[in-house]
Amino acid sequence: MQLPQAQVAVLKTADPTEDRPITEVAQAADLKPEAATRAAFALEAEDLVEITEHEETAVALTDEGRQYAEAELPEVRLYEAAIDAGADDRPVALGQLLGDAGLDGDAVDIALANFARKGYGAVESGEVSADPDADPAADAERAVIGALAAGGAADSADAADLDADEDVLNQLERRGLIEREERTTRSVQVSDRGVTALMEGVEVAERVDELTPELITSGEWADVEFAEYNVEADAGAFRGGKEHILRQTANRVKDVLVGMGFEEMEGPHADAQFWINDCLFMPQDHPARTHWDQFALAEPSEIQELPEDLVERVRSAHREGVGEDGDGYHSPWDIETAKSLDLRGHTTSLSMRYLSGHQVGELDPPKRFFSVEKVYRNDTLDPTHLLEFFQIEGWVMAEDLSVRDLFGTFTEFYEQFGITDLEFKPHYNPYTEPSFELFGTHPETGELVEVGNSGIFRDEVLRPLGVDVDVMAWGLSLERLLMLMYGFEDIRDVHGTLCDLQLLRDVEVVY
Repeated sequence: MQLPQAQVAVLKTADPTEDRPITEVAQAADLKPEAATRAAFALEAEDLVEITEHEETAVALTDEGRQYAEAELPEVRLYEAAIDAGADDRPVALGQLLGDAGLDGDAVDIALANFARKGYGAVESGEVSADPDADPAADAERAVIGALAAGGAADSADAADLDADEDVLNQLERRGLIEREERTTRSVQVSDRGVTALMEGVEVAERVDELTPELITSGEWADVEFAEYNVEADAGAFRGGKEHILRQTANRVKDVLVGMGFEEMEGPHADAQFWINDCLFMPQDHPARTHWDQFALAEPSEIQELPEDLVERVRSAHREGVGEDGDGYHSPWDIETAKSLDLRGHTTSLSMRYLSGHQVGELDPPKRFFSVEKVYRNDTLDPTHLLEFFQIEGWVMAEDLSVRDLFGTFTEFYEQFGITDLEFKPHYNPYTEPSFELFGTHPETGELVEVGNSGIFRDEVLRPLGVDVDVMAWGLSLERLLMLMYGFEDIRDVHGTLCDLQLLRDVEVVY
């Protein structure tokens, strides 16, 4: 019997008494796994081998998981530092232990979040107490990471071989330390007919698997035997591009707001503090205007020009107030601070540009505008906070607006996404009065999640802009809307370097 070289190699390497993984057969036959797989399917079609398929879950360390496998989990490092410092006897200052454990940046939050969860101790009022009976050696999450790291360069294993509880794997996956992938493995065994063929003799056939220009021009193509293609063999996995769920939801939000009669705003991501904060009646010495909360540009460091008449009216509102009862802040205000450039911390800078008439000209009420754009804040990363995120900005300019109009707009908007349990809580903003925070109930945890801030602009904001009617406005989080719609508990699952790629491939936007 004559067969192609790859088929002969697989047939002679496979075993007639037991299944052998195709990857193992490929290695022994000096073939690539995909070539050995194609050959095995071709042999199966001739009843020379039998193929068995197995479904398994592969577990592999992420880059962060490998880092912790080498340097230890942050919570374990904190516990070991606490024990060394005597925190099992008396509380020790957290700052000292962080230095001893070599923890900084995101590792601090990770350590604190898991320290108490695992029963290593407690952190109260900046001091750490360690449980002397805790045993990091019995830490199941630590054991899984260690087992994967010890498994070889691939840092991966079959989930069934790890002997790990499903809850432990779920926790490690939520932390972004492992990733799991469902895959099919195949084994091959020589059939009775294959054994007979081997006994009778199997030779490599001189077959051509590619029609070349040389074969055509020389005429040799007429005398050679071409290899057959197995059209039923598995093809390689192909994943086409797909719109990100966050962008899908952003586009849906835009459709909903346009359907409610709103027009879209556009404007710069880097803007003067004048438009970002000063027009919003935010005092220049407000803590939220420091580098701890916002990102300043080094080059260029300031805007080239601002409308002088508007600048003077805004400065007067800050210093002297607006109207007979206005008092202002009496705090320092200078044009250099107003001209300095920052990445916008909210898209309300667009609202100020539009309401003032400097973006698209003077507006006649009633008007409705919105934007769904990126904003940037110097926040600490956690399950509900990012350094950059999408804000759903919106405002309505009309006569005699009330809180009832504001709440009714939110009710109509969120009902389009299946959210009907909104709660409103009074709040303080320098730029709106009254002001309200919005909350929705998380569908998985049942906890209240803040989804936005809102209110009716104060006279100190509107009068300098030349607006003499009411304006109600809001800033809502697109990412937190996503959490309420899909039940995500950590927004980093869908956004950023730790996102779950399989989730992004599989999830469908809800309409």
